[in-house]
Amino acid sequence: MLLDELVKTADAVGSTRSRLAKVDALARLLLRLDPEDIARAVGMLIARPRQGRVGIGWRGMNAAMGEPASEPSLTLADVDAALDRLLATSGTGSAAERAAILRKLTAAATEREQAFIAGVLLGELRTGALEGVLSDAVARAADRPLEAVRRAAMLSGDLGGTALLALTGTAAQLDGVGLVVGRPVQPMLASTAASAGEALQATGEASVEYKLDGARIQVHRSGDEVRIFTRTLAEVTHRLPEVVEVVRGLPVRDVILDGETLALDEDGGPRPFQETMSRFGAEAARATVLHPWFFDVLHLDGRDLLDEPLSTRIGLLRRIAPEYRIPGEITADATVAEGVSRDALAAGHEGVVVKAVGSAYAAGRRGSHWIKVKPVLTYDLVVLACEWGSGRRAGLLSNLHLGALDPAGEFGEPGGYVMVGKTFKGLTDAVLRWQTGRFQEIEVRRTAGTVWVEPVTVVEIAIDGVQQSPRYPGGIALRFARVKRYRDDKTAAEADTIQTLRALLRP
Repeated sequence: MLLDELVKTADAVGSTRSRLAKVDALARLLLRLDPEDIARAVGMLIARPRQGRVGIGWRGMNAAMGEPASEPSLTLADVDAALDRLLATSGTGSAAERAAILRKLTAAATEREQAFIAGVLLGELRTGALEGVLSDAVARAADRPLEAVRRAAMLSGDLGGTALLALTGTAAQLDGVGLVVGRPVQPMLASTAASAGEALQATGEASVEYKLDGARIQVHRSGDEVRIFTRTLAEVTHRLPEVVEVVRGLPVRDVILDGETLALDEDGGPRPFQETMSRFGAEAARATVLHPWFFDVLHLDGRDLLDEPLSTRIGLLRRIAPEYRIPGEITADATVAEGVSRDALAAGHEGVVVKAVGSAYAAGRRGSHWIKVKPVLTYDLVVLACEWGSGRRAGLLSNLHLGALDPAGEFGEPGGYVMVGKTFKGLTDAVLRWQTGRFQEIEVRRTAGTVWVEPVTVVEIAIDGVQQSPRYPGGIALRFARVKRYRDDKTAAEADTIQTLRALLRP
């Protein structure tokens, strides 16, 4: 199949709010695919190609963008083969070779295809073709029960492979997909609440556990073999030898554990999130030592535990890994739950997760059985630029470039603004229309995809915190930024400072 057909479908999906319309468009696409293209297409639609991350960042992507092709000619197989070559190219001289591979790929792509390829490689597609919608589309196209498709995708950790099996295999083969030690499953996810007490009202009696500012890991052990996967199911075993050693020392034969790993300081407090994540981006282990903490067990010595209540799973986890069980307390008392939350925050962690004790492990699902609670921080920042949207937001200015005030000129001109991140989240249709008009009125220059504006517009941004980042001059980037509201009552001189944001970094 031509990549152009996939891009057109992605655009159609992104341009509608109707879930039914999304499912219809995706199901029609799936039925037109040759078997060898099914997994490729699904992986690209969710910005998770079968090769995983191939090491291309936004700078490398921008540098590779040249004059687009006038007519579509790239096939899904062409793109897949290019990603194979990117993944396989390493060592001395590889940077130039990888850049050449990427330039050749983008030169053969039309303008829309270039934008799509960039979204795939950077994990930034915003088509609305999320995994849940694609699961529905697979079920419809294959005429299989939706629950069978969802469960197979959850237990295999591979929606593309599930789609191929559903569309070309038998119902028995689809139903036969099960939990396998050594093959990662999609992690269970949590919804959010404003307080531990509010969360407890939804869950009833619950395990109130520290929410660590670490990296999610899923650890599989079969005999002496240990494999470790990230929340995106990428394998990182060779980067975490200390976690391998811990799990090999547990009194088990076969086990699947869910948890987090993070770096600790001399006093046992959490180190900055970036110090933990630095271990996931390097081939060689670094000086930072990571400590594992586990909050769930999915399989133990031949016994699958996904459908067992959390209370049973916690009991087994306490038996096999008491020293590595994440801190928490089982309670139905809101006062106790709030106390655990305060203790977690005082210890330097993000907050708590409140988990219903009777809940099964719903792999890949976000529901009301797990609820995370962490404080929301809001800051007034200045809009520096805005990028044109795509899909449903085509023709509208969408992604905001955000700056913090630098009164002393520590990172630039005194009284200027230092970029600290971007966000397109939290914008209603009305706000998108307003800012599209407003920012063109105060435009100072533009590039192909971005309008730069006078730094006079203040916007209130909610964040979960900041992290160290070499991308921006101030050395930090916002975490999970989203728009709360525009502040017409404030001038840009009243914006929060880069120094205030940098103070959020843990010492």
